[in-house]
Amino acid sequence: MSSQQNTQSQTQYDSPRVPRRTPMACQFCRGRKLKCDGGRPSCSNCNRRGQPCVYAPV
Repeated sequence: MSSQQNTQSQTQYDSPRVPRRTPMACQFCRGRKLKCDGGRPSCSNCNRRGQPCVYAPV
């Protein structure tokens, strides 16, 4: 394998992973500026705190 091919294959795997964006945050996470995982019917933050998880349409 040539050195050029070797560096190309390494750059594919060395790049940092970009986290996927949640399409919509619930009202509780939005108000507290928390990272919402977008879980339905209740996200993990609301589930842990016992809050009602409400998604408002944009």
